[in-house]
Amino acid sequence: MDTESNSGQDFVEYLKSKKIDPKKFEDGDRDSFDQFKELFDQVHPSSFTQQKLFLINRIRRKYLYEEQGEATQSAAPKKIKPKIKPKLS
Repeated sequence: MDTESNSGQDFVEYLKSKKIDPKKFEDGDRDSFDQFKELFDQVHPSSFTQQKLFLINRIRRKYLYEEQGEATQSAAPKKIKPKIKPKLS
């Protein structure tokens, strides 16, 4: 099947959306990359994610994808707003 069955999303773009570096993944574990790509081409991306969720998390930690501009933005801590609870009488 072609990648059009996956809502127009190809496997490389899917990996980037999951913050996995496709080049590092392909170079580091070619067998898994090929198996994942073959399954991805056959099923919907949501179904693929459900089937491989734990493996995707493990692969993300090993082959993290960082965009140049995104790495500097995510380093700044977010401001936390205090939660206000209503008084109960």
